[in-house]
Amino acid sequence: MPKVTVDGTALRYEILGSGDPVILTPGGRMSLDIPGLRPLGERLAERMTVVLWDRPNTGGSDFNFSGETESAMAADHMAGLIRALDLGPTVVAGGSAGSRVSVLCAGRHPEVVKKLVVWMMSGGPFGTTVLAHYVHPSISEAMVAGMEGVADLPEWAENLALNPAGRDQLLALDTGDFINVMLRWMLAYIPRPDEPLPGVSKDLLAGIKAPTLIFANGKEDLYHPYEVSVAVHELIDGSRLVAPPWGEAEFSEASRRRRAGTGDLFDGWHLLAPGILDFV
Repeated sequence: MPKVTVDGTALRYEILGSGDPVILTPGGRMSLDIPGLRPLGERLAERMTVVLWDRPNTGGSDFNFSGETESAMAADHMAGLIRALDLGPTVVAGGSAGSRVSVLCAGRHPEVVKKLVVWMMSGGPFGTTVLAHYVHPSISEAMVAGMEGVADLPEWAENLALNPAGRDQLLALDTGDFINVMLRWMLAYIPRPDEPLPGVSKDLLAGIKAPTLIFANGKEDLYHPYEVSVAVHELIDGSRLVAPPWGEAEFSEASRRRRAGTGDLFDGWHLLAPGILDFV
């Protein structure tokens, strides 16, 4: 797949279809290869130009440990990718961790965002604090075994498999500096009343002017609570809050299968395509 360099960081991406542009961001710290993303992209590509991409620290993209949070850093690189590909104002869409990146991009770089579409937004006391798993293992391993230990962690295995040069990037980092970045990023995963989404302030959400579509979170989902989608909807003026295309029971079963290691929570994302196409 091609790569483009944004602020010194090589980003892997793929383009599908033709038409008005949309950029899709996956959840977790996962690559564009996750099961749910490509089927959604392929359906949207019937009418749109679809950009799938790997955020820094995911898939085949380079490592980057700048920014006040990992999501903010990724949002800045998303805006840079949109500019580098000369897409013009773009529909920005993402789920779970990808929703945070998309929201932050709309708030920090409104000139590149035509419309915003988000779903499965993490938040709430449980949903926020559980995200600290993105940084805890790296901090612990760096304290004990330095950057060699960090490079051997499963958290970075997919990235290093697709981007072998990433190991040299990790090993070149000063251990103390790396720990300090992880500690700073961890602050986003401490629940705060002024941050409906982890690391995303009420002021940033209230400042978003792009037309916004929000697929409501499940009412029984502790990772992505329903109340979070309502709070975001109330803060983004003129946003639309709609029911997701999957039922509560179906989503609960997908969550159970993911925890059991027999399925993926993002398998049903392709069902979002009709709603997104109607909106854009």
